[in-house]
Amino acid sequence: MDGQDQAELKMMVARLRQDHDDYGVAIESMIKCSCDFLQIQRMKKKKLALKDRIAKMESRIIPDIIA
Repeated sequence: MDGQDQAELKMMVARLRQDHDDYGVAIESMIKCSCDFLQIQRMKKKKLALKDRIAKMESRIIPDIIA
């Protein structure tokens, strides 16, 4: 993977982390205003999917080190 691809991946990870944080804030707000439980669960599921996607992308950025 060349430097440009790695830089693009890092930017995408940063955007996804921001989205993940935004979901967290939105979920907290929904909990405080006692919104629909199913809607909150859907948001949590989307947030978890983002976390998994971030982890996969980070594993592509960080090379495996064979000890």
